[in-house]
Amino acid sequence: MARTISASDDRGMKRLQRLLNEQDGVVSRQQIRALGLTDNDLRRFLRRRELVQVHPGVYVNHTGPLTWHQRAWAAVHHAWPAALSHGSALRAAQGPGRRNDMDDDPIDVALGHRRTIVQRDGVILHRMVGLSSRVQWNRSPPRLRIEQAVLDLAAESASELDAVAVLAGAVSARQTTASRLLHALGQRKKIARRRFLADVLVDVAEGTCSVLEHGYLTRVERPHGLPTAVRQAIDLSRGTLYRDVLYEDFDQVVELDGRVFHSGAQNRDRDLRRDLDAAVDGLNGVRLGWGQVFGDPCATARKVALILQRQGWSGEPTPCTSCRPARSRDSDRDTRGLQSPGDSESRANPPTSASGPEHAA
Repeated sequence: MARTISASDDRGMKRLQRLLNEQDGVVSRQQIRALGLTDNDLRRFLRRRELVQVHPGVYVNHTGPLTWHQRAWAAVHHAWPAALSHGSALRAAQGPGRRNDMDDDPIDVALGHRRTIVQRDGVILHRMVGLSSRVQWNRSPPRLRIEQAVLDLAAESASELDAVAVLAGAVSARQTTASRLLHALGQRKKIARRRFLADVLVDVAEGTCSVLEHGYLTRVERPHGLPTAVRQAIDLSRGTLYRDVLYEDFDQVVELDGRVFHSGAQNRDRDLRRDLDAAVDGLNGVRLGWGQVFGDPCATARKVALILQRQGWSGEPTPCTSCRPARSRDSDRDTRGLQSPGDSESRANPPTSASGPEHAA
């Protein structure tokens, strides 16, 4: 429970109370001094438990657990001048009444690239060049502009699929637009994955899937020895219709869907995976998305190979350097479901190789 502050300077006390209300009950020693209060006042607040230290020189006006916004304010004051960045900036934009899985994560804070301060538990420091122009200082707490935070988070994601999820998630949540992100990307002098991020954002903006088409060719089809498909094949049976990937000899179409829907990228990937499994089970077209092409291209290649074999392909998929030596339970199920009596031995033990680095896009 927040406590009422008492001090020797009545005017300073009122200003302090107002500041605490504006900052979710968090204040710094520097701010207390700027209000005309003294170190003696601060010691009195601490002694009476009217303020409790969070970080050295940063305090909160209660003794209970901190909310996410209070942790965010404390982290910013600890590194001041600083601002929330990366996922913390996106979380702050959701507002104080929202709670999600990020609320227990460390707080990401951006500060000037030449500054040196002590790293504290629960705080991740990111040193940045040109910080001032990238921050919305009038926000509570101050944070990077949405476009800047999204680009940083995508550029530093563990995988390209994670980067796609960050970009698609921000756009589908209407926190920003693909065109704004492209503009912000064009203003960045240095950023990892620049070309990939730009290609994905163009896809998101235009509703096309050229990055997916290239990813399918270089991550799924070619490295796993699948038949060479015809790309952007024209189907005149229903007017002029372009098929993304057509295996003509086997009457099999693969559509690559890069659109972002309001139901969320992760939910959509789950639906697409179910569609693929249904086709494997025999339910002639299959639709793939970001998760299948960039998330697990090896499993996708095995499933597409099984579909093509059912359609008459006599070949076998070739393991790439990233294929796991042991097949997953999921692919075992697929193989058992598609075996014929005469090919159980050859299909039950496909060739494998040791794990290796992830494919380059």
